[in-house]
Amino acid sequence: MSELQLKDLYNGFRNPQTIKALKKLVDVEASKLDRKIHIMEVCGGHTHTIMKYGLNQLMPSNVEFIHGPGCPVCVMPKERIDHAYNLSLQKDVILVTLGDMVKVLGSNGSLQDARSKGADVRFVYSPLDTIKVALENPNKKIIFFAIGFETTTPMTAALLEHVTKNKIENIYFHINHITVPEPMRVLLDNDECKIDAFIGPSHVSVITGSKIYDEFVKEYNRPVVVSGFEPVDVMQSILSILKQFNENRCELEIEYSRAVSYDGNLAAQKLNDKYFEKRGSFRWRGIGDIPNSALKLKDEYKALDAEIIYKDILPNEKIDDHKLCICGDIMRGVAKPNDCKVFGTACKPSSPLGSCMVSSEGACSAYYKYGNLL
Repeated sequence: MSELQLKDLYNGFRNPQTIKALKKLVDVEASKLDRKIHIMEVCGGHTHTIMKYGLNQLMPSNVEFIHGPGCPVCVMPKERIDHAYNLSLQKDVILVTLGDMVKVLGSNGSLQDARSKGADVRFVYSPLDTIKVALENPNKKIIFFAIGFETTTPMTAALLEHVTKNKIENIYFHINHITVPEPMRVLLDNDECKIDAFIGPSHVSVITGSKIYDEFVKEYNRPVVVSGFEPVDVMQSILSILKQFNENRCELEIEYSRAVSYDGNLAAQKLNDKYFEKRGSFRWRGIGDIPNSALKLKDEYKALDAEIIYKDILPNEKIDDHKLCICGDIMRGVAKPNDCKVFGTACKPSSPLGSCMVSSEGACSAYYKYGNLL
């Protein structure tokens, strides 16, 4: 028996024959619809799958994808980017964050620009890599600039657990973790909303469970299918959504059942609850202030909170995006990247104007990378 290869685990989910077979089934269900259906994929990872494998081109004319705000770097407002920038320039500070943050522009520049001015900025794959930085630099203040949805929050909580249990005294935290249900609710409440159904995020749901989408089925009458990231996953999820419309159902389904359950990862949720609580409000780039849509450190851990320790140098004024950038409209699902006048010309990965082009999960990045513009 040959040794199992990594590709053996995903090849079936990328099989062209399976995708074509699912397309035929989607076409059959779409032919029964009495109106056009708009489906929002909340997560930027799904947007990239859709564009990479051309799934948008496989859709019948009465089924359309709407791209959602599920890219944590894309929705981070400029003033929070300025927080990272200012912190990185403080004496004896090493700023540690995840890689997508390097090129995102604040009002004074990016963390890449801060580096060119002498700031010590480190990019890591895992928050736990911060421990090594701290141990190697005992006379420096290590600030972990935490970003991400519910997917990455437990990793920050695990870092907090290690720091507190081992009494590491030179690691601090700037928390920017955000949560999925609240912006979904805001989008549905908007008068411009065209969303008929949701493809639910994959990795977020592994942590939270699918239960966080109950309200959208019960209160908003919008079907939700939690999908895996592979093209077969997405096509199967589209098929499930169309069947619900044709059968007059509105249900919460889990297509990604190999990793997602209704209740989610209870141990991770418990660890999150130990260290974090909801913020009163958080500003989402392009969307605005959304109550209870982000996390902060609990008061008992304020000695580790860089937002409190460095509050005098952290700006609070709201900063608007470049006037030509329509990232806000894209993340609200009322525009697509190719509706932007500067997409692919003044705004491209080598010279991004907006956050949707900077992040590897951004919709503009996906359209540029997979839309024959490279």
